[in-house]
Amino acid sequence: MEGITEEAVTAVTADPGILNVMLMGIGVVFAGLLLVMLVCRLILLAGSALQLGKKPEKNADEGSAAPADEGAFKPDGELAAVIGAAVAEELGKDVSAVRIISVKRVTK
Repeated sequence: MEGITEEAVTAVTADPGILNVMLMGIGVVFAGLLLVMLVCRLILLAGSALQLGKKPEKNADEGSAAPADEGAFKPDGELAAVIGAAVAEELGKDVSAVRIISVKRVTK
């Protein structure tokens, strides 16, 4: 205990009010953090509730795309990101320039 002097230890042990102030301070901080988490959750729920009533907007070039084959499947976000990154790297373009419309499994 290099940084703590004997006087500090005796002050804390002799006066229980210091311990109460410390615990109250820690309690207030955690209560504040819980309140911030609650507000964030409420904002998230309110935002998702507002999005439920809206229809997703369709881009003009999405409607002109050819329909996907029956063998195509919709990849999840992670798989689409990996495929898009690989295609963009192979083409030497930025990832934002690559758009995946459909993915079809090929069996050998």
